[in-house]
Amino acid sequence: MKRVTGIGGIFFKARDPEAMCAWYKAHLGIDVLPWGGAVFNWSDDDGRPTGGSTVWSISASEGADDPAPFTINYRVADLDALLAVLREEGCQLVGEPQDGEYGKFGWVLDPEGNKVELWQPPPGQ
Repeated sequence: MKRVTGIGGIFFKARDPEAMCAWYKAHLGIDVLPWGGAVFNWSDDDGRPTGGSTVWSISASEGADDPAPFTINYRVADLDALLAVLREEGCQLVGEPQDGEYGKFGWVLDPEGNKVELWQPPPGQ
């Protein structure tokens, strides 16, 4: 069974998200869109699209539900199967998996207590 197939997104928090977005756009050339992030489309070595993407996004740290300064969202092929295997392996799952418009999400803690987000994209993505 495949486990992680890529990085679905990198989401981090900032005290001043607009200033952070402007800095990344000006100095690193990231095409930050009005919603506060960018999408990097995957391609092969020849530059041909391969059907996946990674989201990069900055949000406000103030008032956020999760105190962690960042979230790395790992793309998976079969969330339910992977969560079952992780449970069997003794990993600590967090909450109940969620299924919605953007796909399925599940969470597990790594050995240092970091919350790891697992994402199965909706069909066709």
